[in-house]
Amino acid sequence: MGNDPTTVDPASTGLGVFGIILYLAFLVFAVVVMWKTFTKAGQPGWAAIIPIYNIYVWLKVAGRPGWWLVLFLIPIVNIVMSVIVSIDIAKSFRKDAVFGVVGLWLFSLIGYAILAFGNAQYAGPAALTGQQAAYQG
Repeated sequence: MGNDPTTVDPASTGLGVFGIILYLAFLVFAVVVMWKTFTKAGQPGWAAIIPIYNIYVWLKVAGRPGWWLVLFLIPIVNIVMSVIVSIDIAKSFRKDAVFGVVGLWLFSLIGYAILAFGNAQYAGPAALTGQQAAYQG
Protein backbone atom coordinates (compact mmCIF):
# COMPACT_ATOMS: atom_id res chain seq x y z
CA MET A 1 0.00 0.00 0.00
CA GLY A 2 2.51 2.64 1.10
CA ASN A 3 2.72 5.87 -0.84
CA ASP A 4 1.93 4.48 -4.27
CA PRO A 5 -0.96 6.61 -5.66
CA THR A 6 -2.03 3.89 -8.08
CA THR A 7 -3.08 1.48 -5.35
CA VAL A 8 -6.41 1.68 -3.60
CA ASP A 9 -6.97 0.68 -0.01
CA PRO A 10 -9.86 -1.83 -0.06
CA ALA A 11 -11.17 -0.49 3.25
CA SER A 12 -11.68 2.99 1.79
CA THR A 13 -13.80 1.83 -1.16
CA GLY A 14 -16.53 0.39 1.06
CA LEU A 15 -17.42 3.78 2.48
CA GLY A 16 -17.63 5.22 -1.02
CA VAL A 17 -19.98 2.53 -2.27
CA PHE A 18 -22.07 2.76 0.91
CA GLY A 19 -22.16 6.55 0.56
CA ILE A 20 -23.38 6.34 -3.03
CA ILE A 21 -26.09 3.83 -2.11
CA LEU A 22 -27.19 6.00 0.82
CA TYR A 23 -27.24 9.10 -1.40
CA LEU A 24 -29.32 7.36 -4.08
CA ALA A 25 -31.77 6.09 -1.46
CA PHE A 26 -32.10 9.63 -0.13
CA LEU A 27 -32.79 10.98 -3.65
CA VAL A 28 -35.37 8.30 -4.41
CA PHE A 29 -37.14 9.01 -1.11
CA ALA A 30 -37.13 12.77 -1.86
CA VAL A 31 -38.67 12.19 -5.30
CA VAL A 32 -41.34 9.87 -3.86
CA VAL A 33 -42.20 12.41 -1.15
CA MET A 34 -42.52 15.33 -3.58
CA TRP A 35 -44.40 13.17 -6.11
CA LYS A 36 -46.95 12.19 -3.45
CA THR A 37 -47.25 15.79 -2.18
CA PHE A 38 -47.87 17.12 -5.70
CA THR A 39 -50.43 14.37 -6.31
CA LYS A 40 -52.26 15.26 -3.08
CA ALA A 41 -52.41 18.86 -4.31
CA GLY A 42 -53.97 17.82 -7.61
CA GLN A 43 -50.81 18.40 -9.65
CA PRO A 44 -49.00 15.84 -11.80
CA GLY A 45 -46.60 13.80 -9.68
CA TRP A 46 -44.03 13.55 -12.45
CA ALA A 47 -43.48 17.31 -12.09
CA ALA A 48 -41.35 16.52 -9.04
CA ILE A 49 -38.55 15.18 -11.25
CA ILE A 50 -38.43 18.01 -13.80
CA PRO A 51 -35.97 20.74 -12.77
CA ILE A 52 -37.31 24.31 -12.74
CA TYR A 53 -40.81 23.08 -13.60
CA ASN A 54 -41.09 21.53 -10.14
CA ILE A 55 -40.58 24.97 -8.60
CA TYR A 56 -43.28 26.37 -10.90
CA VAL A 57 -45.70 23.65 -9.75
CA TRP A 58 -44.63 24.26 -6.13
CA LEU A 59 -45.60 27.93 -6.60
CA LYS A 60 -48.97 26.94 -8.09
CA VAL A 61 -49.71 24.63 -5.15
CA ALA A 62 -48.97 27.57 -2.83
CA GLY A 63 -51.15 29.90 -4.92
CA ARG A 64 -48.33 32.18 -5.97
CA PRO A 65 -47.94 33.51 -9.52
CA GLY A 66 -45.63 31.68 -11.89
CA TRP A 67 -43.44 34.72 -12.50
CA TRP A 68 -42.14 34.33 -8.92
CA LEU A 69 -39.93 31.64 -10.43
CA VAL A 70 -37.68 34.46 -11.62
CA LEU A 71 -37.24 35.60 -8.02
CA PHE A 72 -35.75 32.22 -7.18
CA LEU A 73 -32.83 33.06 -9.48
CA ILE A 74 -31.80 36.08 -7.37
CA PRO A 75 -29.38 35.31 -4.52
CA ILE A 76 -30.68 36.07 -0.99
CA VAL A 77 -34.14 36.85 -2.43
CA ASN A 78 -34.55 33.14 -3.20
CA ILE A 79 -34.12 32.31 0.49
CA VAL A 80 -36.83 34.76 1.52
CA MET A 81 -39.11 33.53 -1.27
CA SER A 82 -38.65 29.89 -0.27
CA VAL A 83 -39.66 30.71 3.33
CA ILE A 84 -42.78 32.56 2.11
CA VAL A 85 -43.77 29.75 -0.25
CA SER A 86 -43.12 27.12 2.44
CA ILE A 87 -45.50 28.94 4.77
CA ASP A 88 -48.09 29.12 1.96
CA ILE A 89 -47.70 25.40 1.26
CA ALA A 90 -48.19 24.64 4.95
CA LYS A 91 -51.35 26.76 5.04
CA SER A 92 -52.58 25.08 1.86
CA PHE A 93 -52.43 21.77 3.72
CA ARG A 94 -54.09 23.31 6.82
CA LYS A 95 -50.90 23.48 8.83
CA ASP A 96 -49.61 26.56 10.66
CA ALA A 97 -46.77 28.93 9.75
CA VAL A 98 -44.43 27.31 12.28
CA PHE A 99 -44.79 24.00 10.44
CA GLY A 100 -44.07 25.87 7.21
CA VAL A 101 -40.83 27.37 8.50
CA VAL A 102 -39.56 24.51 10.65
CA GLY A 103 -41.04 21.51 8.85
CA LEU A 104 -41.07 22.54 5.22
CA TRP A 105 -38.24 25.03 5.01
CA LEU A 106 -35.71 24.02 7.65
CA PHE A 107 -36.27 20.24 7.65
CA SER A 108 -37.80 19.90 4.18
CA LEU A 109 -37.66 16.17 3.65
CA ILE A 110 -39.26 15.41 7.01
CA GLY A 111 -41.94 18.08 6.61
CA TYR A 112 -42.90 17.06 3.09
CA ALA A 113 -42.95 13.40 4.18
CA ILE A 114 -45.47 14.38 6.86
CA LEU A 115 -47.61 16.07 4.20
CA ALA A 116 -47.20 13.21 1.73
CA PHE A 117 -47.82 10.24 4.00
CA GLY A 118 -49.78 11.84 6.83
CA ASN A 119 -53.44 12.74 6.97
CA ALA A 120 -52.93 16.31 5.69
CA GLN A 121 -55.48 17.28 3.05
CA TYR A 122 -54.90 19.92 0.41
CA ALA A 123 -57.35 22.77 0.97
CA GLY A 124 -56.43 24.83 -2.08
CA PRO A 125 -53.86 27.54 -2.60
CA ALA A 126 -53.51 29.44 0.68
CA ALA A 127 -52.00 32.53 -0.93
CA LEU A 128 -55.20 33.15 -2.90
CA THR A 129 -57.21 33.75 0.25
CA GLY A 130 -57.43 37.20 1.75
CA GLN A 131 -55.93 40.12 -0.14
CA GLN A 132 -55.02 38.20 -3.29
CA ALA A 133 -58.43 36.63 -3.85
CA ALA A 134 -58.78 38.33 -7.26
CA TYR A 135 -55.70 36.61 -8.69
CA GLN A 136 -56.64 33.57 -10.78
CA GLY A 137 -53.16 32.68 -12.10
